[in-house]
Amino acid sequence: MARQLGQGRRHPSFEWALWTALALAWFATMPWRPLLDPDEGRYAEIPREMLARGDWITPRLNDVRYFEKPPLQYWATAALYSVFGVKEWTARLWTVGLSFLCLPMVFCWTRRLFGQEAALAALTSLAVSPYFAIIGQLNLLDGAFSLWLCGAVLAFALAQCAPIGSASERRWMLAAWLAGALAVLSKGIVVGVLVGSTLILYSLLERDRLIWRRLHWMLGLPLFLLVTLPWFVAVSWRNPAFAEFFFVHEHFARFLTTVHQRVEPWWYFAAILAFAALPWLIPVAGACRAAWLDNTQEIPFKPLKMLLIFSAFTLLFFSSSESKLAPYILPMMPALAVIVGVHVARSRWFIRGVAVFLAVLVSVLAGVFVFYALRRFGFLPPTDVPWLLAASAAAVFAAVLAVGWPGSASIAPWATAAGAILSWQFMLCAYTDLPERSAYKMLLTVRPLIGPHTQLYTVEQYRETISPYLQRTLTPVQFEGELAFGLSQEPGRELTAKEFIARWSASTDAVLFVNPAAFDDWRKRGLQGKVIGGDNETLAVSRL
Repeated sequence: MARQLGQGRRHPSFEWALWTALALAWFATMPWRPLLDPDEGRYAEIPREMLARGDWITPRLNDVRYFEKPPLQYWATAALYSVFGVKEWTARLWTVGLSFLCLPMVFCWTRRLFGQEAALAALTSLAVSPYFAIIGQLNLLDGAFSLWLCGAVLAFALAQCAPIGSASERRWMLAAWLAGALAVLSKGIVVGVLVGSTLILYSLLERDRLIWRRLHWMLGLPLFLLVTLPWFVAVSWRNPAFAEFFFVHEHFARFLTTVHQRVEPWWYFAAILAFAALPWLIPVAGACRAAWLDNTQEIPFKPLKMLLIFSAFTLLFFSSSESKLAPYILPMMPALAVIVGVHVARSRWFIRGVAVFLAVLVSVLAGVFVFYALRRFGFLPPTDVPWLLAASAAAVFAAVLAVGWPGSASIAPWATAAGAILSWQFMLCAYTDLPERSAYKMLLTVRPLIGPHTQLYTVEQYRETISPYLQRTLTPVQFEGELAFGLSQEPGRELTAKEFIARWSASTDAVLFVNPAAFDDWRKRGLQGKVIGGDNETLAVSRL
């Protein structure tokens, strides 16, 4: 009988070669894309300042305290900076690398419980998701957070599937506690809400109290506290205002109020999920139904049902929040990919169908991208054309390999995954070349004119990619924004208009960055200087 798609184990060296090719595809453009405003600039700058100051306890942004998130990613990136220097790829390596690890994590977990076919389908499902592939390439906190959070849930499931009281149960449960602790150090105490609510709901729905007795509290809880508590204690000791700001303002106020001004409609994340699952949207409903029934295991614990509850609660929790940002639901994507992969495991058409749909989707989106650029900016940057063509070519080539290549069954999942990863990266590269996405191009002109002793000011704005590229902090003028809390803790770091004009007039070597719309107003106030560079978002003005 002919072997089914992916059935059985291949030679380890062949599988390693496939994973190597997939990794090369994943990291292909990481060093070449400029940092994007605002988030990539922010998460590149905080670890730079941490390393420069030698203070690994108190995170700072533009030289003021910044307590919105825990420090794990800052620590890792600062360590990379100390070895390899401050570059785009060192700024991204932690989050992009850990996002990639979601792929082998999903593959190995699914293969362990449901076999090779399901593992390949789950791997393909996650890799082709435009949402996962694009966010996983950005210097955000969400990629690493997703690995730790979903890793904790998957490790917990393996512990519950192991024999009661076995060494395997203990190892996987401790791995879950450790992953949960690293998730807390990545993005905060929301981990407890998502994981805790998932366990409570599963326990109630399944009337399963045994899971609570298999948590290995006596070993797991001390491990969790050993990893998480030291930084929280140290930063609170040094900064008395930390606890109220971090726990109240950044968690409860963010969820319950509109103080962060990130208000979106209730269906916002449902729309994002539809886009995220677009290449495999058709089987999602059937996969979720099958996961709810979950009769795949001979043991009482139902891992797919738990993953479904985790995914559903994550979606509903963030949908009910008054503060919504697109990456928030990323942690549910590995779990959802597993659910879909197991459901379509024996389908001959799934991976080939996804490959063909991907080729059509990428080509259509490339056309939409051109239309958007022409409508929004009146032109398409010449550098975008090769990126868009490369995106379509990668998707089409993957479809050809998956569908028409002799013996394509064994290579189809890997070709589809690699083609999708490259296609979404090339689309992202085209996006970064659009105007106003980064200060990088502006600074190519400006940076040679800035010396080590040049005074730097940012007026009525703080463009967050400027500091990491200049490797300097800026003195803010009539601006708070992201810096509001830090400025309130250290009065005097922000200048009033009067103070700034006086300093500027007395300067002989200074550069300011200002919104073009505000520049004429400042000139009327007596600001003198020469424009030395700029774009639609920022003008660079020299005192000389």
